[in-house]
Amino acid sequence: MTMPLEGVVVVDFTELLPGPFLTQALVDMGARVIKIERPGGDNARHLGAGAFAAVNRGKELRTLDLKTDADVEAAWTLLRDADIMIEGYRPGVMAKLGLGPDAVRAQLPHMVYLSLSGYGQLGPLAQTPGHDIDYAARSGVLALAGEAGHDPVWGPGVPVGDLAAATYGVGSVLAGLVARQRTGQGCFIDLAIRDCLAHWLNPRLGAFAGGAVESVTEQRVAALERPAYGVFRCSDDALITVAAIEDHFWSRLVQSLDLDDWAGPRYATFSGRSLCVDEINSALAQRLSTIPSFDALQLLTSSGVPSAPVLAPYAAVESVRERSTSLVVDDPTAGPLVHFPALFDHGTHT
Repeated sequence: MTMPLEGVVVVDFTELLPGPFLTQALVDMGARVIKIERPGGDNARHLGAGAFAAVNRGKELRTLDLKTDADVEAAWTLLRDADIMIEGYRPGVMAKLGLGPDAVRAQLPHMVYLSLSGYGQLGPLAQTPGHDIDYAARSGVLALAGEAGHDPVWGPGVPVGDLAAATYGVGSVLAGLVARQRTGQGCFIDLAIRDCLAHWLNPRLGAFAGGAVESVTEQRVAALERPAYGVFRCSDDALITVAAIEDHFWSRLVQSLDLDDWAGPRYATFSGRSLCVDEINSALAQRLSTIPSFDALQLLTSSGVPSAPVLAPYAAVESVRERSTSLVVDDPTAGPLVHFPALFDHGTHT
């Protein structure tokens, strides 16, 4: 099938993860992406061939030394035929090289130009270096991470801030293309990784305001502790999740696992159950510890209780493949990788 972004040309001046993950999604949707590497290559190459290949599949690779006039002119040649430019240098670097947003859009007013950085192009933190955990710390998200009653611990094992920003970046540049269709003009987009994570706080902030939850300690409890919600170990030592938040799921959970002591009206509502989170989760853990994981999942899913096995990474990829073989790419260097996860018209990716 024809992919949605066929004919769209992107010049990518990013490295490591956020920018390349963004432009990899554009490749997966059919865009032509020309990746510009500095002499010596993207720093991701030093993390291993697989790490680089995982987010740079299908891109045209060019090496340019933007400190030389000849290679800056070569960059301009590529940009003249492009729709989107994405850069991830520290704020001000591209302007010093003569490729900042003002210079590019003065010459190429059609360009959708995205600058992706830790803290944005303006403001007191613009020149502050950072990585995923730093952006999480300054976004307010890290304060809610980990386990209640303990110091914050960041991350589910993937760089959430980098990947969140990449996802926001995809939407931003595509919105820029839509606006250009209407106005004939490109735009400049200033996207900060910290701000992307801060945007994720909105549902929590609303809940805190509605419940008058003011202290960080209270906020951590509200965000992290829920009855009948978590990871539980079964008798065969396998882990499963249970997420019986809503009242109807709770009643099904009680029935499916014969939790008769928890069937009374005191526990019929989420607000009532929230008063005894530890007791409920301990009872649930004890019950599941007596049942093999396969049987537990059968009991729960057949009763309509949200639950799932905790899959190892490669097993999870194969689970995605079961939905559609076109959602997994078998890369010769990086191994099996998940393609951009949207199936357009139930077609296959090419």
